[in-house]
Parts: sequence; structure tokens; C-alpha cells
Amino acid sequence: MANKNTTSNKLKAALSTLVFPIISIIIAMFIAVFFVMWAEGENFFVATITLFQAIWEGSFGTSFSIIETLVFVTPLLFTGLANAVAFKTGLFNIGVEGQFIMGIFAAAAIGLIPGLPAIIHVPLVLLGGMLAGAIWAAIPGFLKAKVGTNEVINTIMMNFIAMFFVNYMVMGPLNAPGKATTPLIQDSAKLWRFLGEANRINIGLFIGILLVALVYVLLWKTTIGYELRAVGLNPHAAEYGGIDIKKNIILAMAISGAIAGLGGAVHVAGIQYQAIQLFGFTNFGFDGIAVALLGKSHPVGVLLSATLFGALNSSSLNLQLANIPKDIVYLIQAIIIIFVAADYIYKWIGEKRKKEAMING
Repeated sequence: MANKNTTSNKLKAALSTLVFPIISIIIAMFIAVFFVMWAEGENFFVATITLFQAIWEGSFGTSFSIIETLVFVTPLLFTGLANAVAFKTGLFNIGVEGQFIMGIFAAAAIGLIPGLPAIIHVPLVLLGGMLAGAIWAAIPGFLKAKVGTNEVINTIMMNFIAMFFVNYMVMGPLNAPGKATTPLIQDSAKLWRFLGEANRINIGLFIGILLVALVYVLLWKTTIGYELRAVGLNPHAAEYGGIDIKKNIILAMAISGAIAGLGGAVHVAGIQYQAIQLFGFTNFGFDGIAVALLGKSHPVGVLLSATLFGALNSSSLNLQLANIPKDIVYLIQAIIIIFVAADYIYKWIGEKRKKEAMING
């Protein structure tokens, strides 16, 4: 009987967690409809049909659009999980973008090594991306743990350092003559495109899905995950319980960076096959923040929200064909983030009032 009650409580908690994100998505879509009405001069019914049809056809309407949606989903799985690990530890790792970029660079550089068999070369590329991302994230993690500096400021600066460093390497020592890229990586370093070379979808998607399961096991089934979550929930109580706060801050940032770096490596080995000069950020890392927030920093939630954001990004071209500005996608994403942030603020205010009531009572 007790087990049934526990299972029922867990199910209710899970459903209550899903309610607000679902509501925020629905509200965001209908607010977007009003902007389509204003831009196109259509009535509400026509604007709704036009917007929803364009998004559906551009993301899931054809076999090609489904494949491209999954291509967009893949990097968001990694960056969403990277942000989720940091959030669970009470950290705001804005530097996932830079760690993703460093993963791209490491994979592109290692992928150029000739003469290696694929069974060695592919894991080496992926491990190289993970190591680069982990190191890049561990630096601001170390500074926060040992010196007390704010990880938000440091990771933002590390993003810019990563972008300019990679651009220097792409246009300098690793430059392909006459191009703003590195040479193509060796065939032995490429991930398998299981639907053929003409389709960009590759086994990196399955690596991302496997990582969802691994991160869940890490956070909820291991001592390491318990300590990370304890630090995120209440660092003072965690320290009182004998948990090393500084060690876990550095560890959380390193794990977060390793996941982001792996995402960059998968992007190179499965999609780009080279590092490209960046005129701005890739935005996969920044989108990963929204993915993690909407998914409530839970691996399964990240999988679902990455699918949503990937579908929206994939549909942008089809929106233009329907005479709807592709910026409507960013509008929908922004509204979702605002509502999710409002939920966090509401809960924070509620908890603060409960604490004040306990103190005054």
C-alpha cells in the first residue's frame, strides 16, 4: 500500500511539473498567432491555421523535414543536458556555448590525423571534444570554488575567448587554403549517417539519447549525483552533512563542459566535417539554457524540450515560404522562456514567504 501511495505521489508530482511548461507553450503559440494576424492582416482562424500548418509541415510534415528536425534536435540534447547538470548544482553555466565551440575545434583538429582506423579515430574525436569542453568549463568552476568569483561573468568571457581562439586557429595554423574553414576531417573520423550521405542525420542522435539516460542515472542513482543535487538545493545544509562544496562545484562544471564539448564533437563528426570561421556564436549553447529551463533540468524533460525547440528551428524555412517571418520562431521561444522564468520567480517568492512565516510564527 505504501509503495502504491509513493508511486501515486511521484506521478502527481511529475504531472504538476509538466503542467506549467505545457501551458506556456500553448500561450506562446497563440500569442504568436496575433503577431501573424498583425503582419498578414488575416483573421484569427486563418492566422492560426496558417501558423500551425507551416510549423507542422516544416518540422514533421515530410520525411525530409523530420530528418532535418532531428538534426536540429541533436546538438540541443547535449547543450540542454550540459545546462541541466549545472542548474541541478545551483550553477548558471552561460559558457556552454564556448564549451561547445571548443568541442568543435578539438574534434576538427583530431579528425585531421591521418592513418587511424575508424574504431579508434571516432572515439578519439569524441573524447577530445569532451576533454576540451571539460577543461574550458573547469576553469570558471575552479575560480568560483577557490576564489568565489561569479561563474556567470567568467563563463561569458570564456565564450568570447573560445570563439576568437577558434577563429584564429581556423584562419591560421589549421586553415584550408582559400577557405574560411579547416580541411575536411578524415573519413575514419566521421559518424555514420545511417540514412545515407545525402541525409545529415547520424548516430550522434542516438549518442544524445543515450546520454539522456546516463545523466539521469548519474543525477538520481549515484552518490556523485546525490551530492551535486544536494549542493544545488542547499549548499549550507550539504556542507553541514559533510559534502565538499568546492569539489562538487568544479566537478559539476567539468561534467557540464564535457557534455557540451561532446555535443560540439558530434556536430563536427556527424554534420559539418570541419570547423568554420565564426562571425557570431552558434547559439546552440544559449538555446540549451532555454531547453534546460523548459525541461525543468530533468533529462527526460530536456529530451522533450529539445524536440520542441528543434522542431521550431527546423520549421523556420517553411515559415518564410508561407510569408511568415522566421523570427516568429524566436518570438515563440522567448515567450516560453518568459513564462518558465515567471514560474521560477513565483515559486521563489512562495518559498521566501513560507520561510518568513516560519520565522515570524
